[in-house]
Amino acid sequence: MWGAAAEPADSYYQIRPECTDVPNTRFKIKPGKTLSVRKWQAAFTQEGFLDIGKTLNRIQRGGIHPSIRGEVWEFLLGCYDPKSTFDEREQIRQRRRLQYASWKQECKQMFPVIGSGGFITAPVITEKGQPIYDPLVLQETNLGANSDFFKDLASRGPLDKKVIQWMLTLHQIGLDVNRTDRTLVFYEKKENLSKLWDILALYAWIDNDVGYCQGMSDLCSPMIMLLEDEADAFWCFERLMRRLRGNFRSTGRSVGVEAQLTHLATITQIIDPKLHHHLENLGGGDYLFAIRMIMVQFRREFSFCDSLYLWEMMWALEYDPEMYSLYEEPEFEGEKTEGSSKGRPKSINQCGKYERENMKNGGKNAEGPLPISVFLVASVLKDRSSKLMTEARGLDDVVKILNDITGNLDAKKACSGAMKLHKKYLKKAKK
Repeated sequence: MWGAAAEPADSYYQIRPECTDVPNTRFKIKPGKTLSVRKWQAAFTQEGFLDIGKTLNRIQRGGIHPSIRGEVWEFLLGCYDPKSTFDEREQIRQRRRLQYASWKQECKQMFPVIGSGGFITAPVITEKGQPIYDPLVLQETNLGANSDFFKDLASRGPLDKKVIQWMLTLHQIGLDVNRTDRTLVFYEKKENLSKLWDILALYAWIDNDVGYCQGMSDLCSPMIMLLEDEADAFWCFERLMRRLRGNFRSTGRSVGVEAQLTHLATITQIIDPKLHHHLENLGGGDYLFAIRMIMVQFRREFSFCDSLYLWEMMWALEYDPEMYSLYEEPEFEGEKTEGSSKGRPKSINQCGKYERENMKNGGKNAEGPLPISVFLVASVLKDRSSKLMTEARGLDDVVKILNDITGNLDAKKACSGAMKLHKKYLKKAKK
């Protein structure tokens, strides 16, 4: 009935003793405000229908208790429909686990290190698909130059272009995995690093449009800590990427996140025109200095624990009850967009506060609603406006001032500031 966390409730917060230069954690469980185990279980009917409205309100007030964070996230990210029963969700869970196992076996046949408990940090093939007998790879994988993998690779005909591209990505994923959340005790175990690599490698294989990009490891890492089953963690990450993959999409001339930066510039110009003008004069009118905050959703600006708190606050505020049906439609191939082909009326009581504001005030454009993360960045800029105006004499100064916020932000206050800016923006944009 209830999902299982990958580790005891507080173990994934533990910092390795030798790592002292990490942001302080501000999140604290607040009795009566934080969504507790008891409140969570009481939100379900006997059949398993979830009262999502009350759940969202509780999360917006005080976040989620760590012991149930993974299973609550599955609802917030659209893995499951609150209007489904326990039995229906279990059927979906088992079907997805089988699909994941099938994809994993497919990838393992192409590259046997998948699922082996290891991973690679050096390329195994050239851009033409020829094997590279790198000593580091041979050591990392225990394949050996005379292994069946290298023999088959050398003897088979030209590799499919998609296979070559995927195999060229695997060591890049490994390099990023090696750098992800290494201050945490959780990643002292190599099998956890390998699990992260496996999930990202599979995602790179199935997402033909975007594949793998740097930054995805930061987004995926919490999933394998919070959800015990690797397949469940994968699907949670896959749903998160439905929201964010547009940021990673590259057309050769531009990256998708640039659209969010353009919106950020517009918001700042409306909310704080003097700051926008100052940033433009410094050569920062493209707002590229904010790209990291949007790409990895403030993972570097908050402690690990606080970033999880921020994420669930954002998702609860943005929650759209149509999300599950949109993601499950067979023809659906992109990220979340406005409207539903099924045309069912949306209950405003089941929506997050941010989504309700968009519904009431028409805060959506042709591409759908702006993510709350853009308003979070705008809120951070406004809070630092005075310092940026008086001390920033170049883009290096802007970056330094924004880097100084690391560990000094309060997640709940940040979301509250974003909501206020959102309201102000909608009012001014209408005029």
